[in-house]
Amino acid sequence: MNEKHLLRLTGICGVTAGALAAVAVPLYFVHSGPPPAGNVLARILLNLLTCAALLVFLAGLRHIIRGAGPGFDGPAGLVFGAGLAYVTITLVAASVEAGIVLENPGGGLDPTVDGPLAHANMLLHGSAARLLTAVLLTAAGYAILRAGILPRWTGYTAYAVAAVNLAFVPSLFFGTDAARFYSAVGWGNTALTAALLVYWASAVGIAVLRRTSAAGLRAAARPARPA
Repeated sequence: MNEKHLLRLTGICGVTAGALAAVAVPLYFVHSGPPPAGNVLARILLNLLTCAALLVFLAGLRHIIRGAGPGFDGPAGLVFGAGLAYVTITLVAASVEAGIVLENPGGGLDPTVDGPLAHANMLLHGSAARLLTAVLLTAAGYAILRAGILPRWTGYTAYAVAAVNLAFVPSLFFGTDAARFYSAVGWGNTALTAALLVYWASAVGIAVLRRTSAAGLRAAARPARPA
């Protein structure tokens, strides 16, 4: 795969991750009580696809950061390493939720708060994921602003989203009421704040696609060299 195709794939996967999250997040709010099995499995499927798109996007972002020079190998590795850990724990959490629903297909249980592993799962969806996101975005913001590899607003928004995620790490001390904004499994923690990462990835994906298109137009406009 050449450089142009890699950048285009990175951008497309970033945009795709954001689009999938935009569809999945409302599914968490359409039922006031325990959701039906179909709702849970649909949002889990969307989360799986989001993780796949995010993983490809992060691999491409690592390549972009490393291309800024040998001094950026550290931030590039940190972005991908924290991102890989984030995707891993998200898949584990989704698997635990799916297990509860598959064991009780008739409904009546909310997998975010019910089941033998639900309380451990709260940390995966909440504080653990928020900390990894903060590490990922801090490293990405540093690399973007120092190297100038992407528009500066992508670096500043990375810092802003990292700060919001970091603010939710102590939420594990604030109970397990899913209806509260700020709690171990509160909607502000596990739905709203969790989505900020993929929305940032979508915005960066658009920036990468625009830069790739602009580079292609400049290359097409260059006069051909004489033979």
